[in-house]
Amino acid sequence: MISRVIIRFLLLAMMVTPGLLAAAPRTEPVLLVFGDSLVAGYGLETGESFPDELGRALTGEGRDVTIINGGVSGDTTAGGASRIDWALADRPDAVIVVIGGNDALRGLSPDAMAENLDTILGTVQRDGLPLLFAGMKAPGNMGADFGRDFDNAFADALKKAKLRARATDGTVIFYPFFLEGVALEPTLNQDDGIHPNPAGVAEITRRILPSVRQLLDAAVMKTF
Repeated sequence: MISRVIIRFLLLAMMVTPGLLAAAPRTEPVLLVFGDSLVAGYGLETGESFPDELGRALTGEGRDVTIINGGVSGDTTAGGASRIDWALADRPDAVIVVIGGNDALRGLSPDAMAENLDTILGTVQRDGLPLLFAGMKAPGNMGADFGRDFDNAFADALKKAKLRARATDGTVIFYPFFLEGVALEPTLNQDDGIHPNPAGVAEITRRILPSVRQLLDAAVMKTF
């Protein structure tokens, strides 16, 4: 009789425990950094990517944050739009979006890029998540008209994101150029002149850190 009671208790515990674990409250925010090779860490050693460097910087400030590297090398905004739902399955508390550079390098339609960016940002905002949207710049050799249209694609997506944020009391932070201070600086880039080296990643992190602090403060206020 006693053995049957014990077995039933163990079976019940096995059925209940997963649910209890899933419902356990988080003790620190989860930050998703979503984007292309600039996020994935193309050409860098393990632990040298932007999300890794950002994590070290935040830890140095005494912030406990779990960071998810959602970067895919070679990704375009179309690819990002097709996988953003999957990326959000990890249930982050805030999201940084860094994408669009490959659209410029391939000369893809800025109009299509604007639609893809709107899909990405809108999907993040659908879940009520604080958002940091990092802009990009088209290479000068693409021509002035393309550069203008490329900039307008980011501006259009940002405008729509801000309208959604106002309607839902959400948070949208815009960082105009992810590679500010690093682009075209030989000492801060790899041999391809496109992807930052570890020193470049450190400089990106230093410059964007105030915006990330603002993002995380919004996430903490909303979630914890």
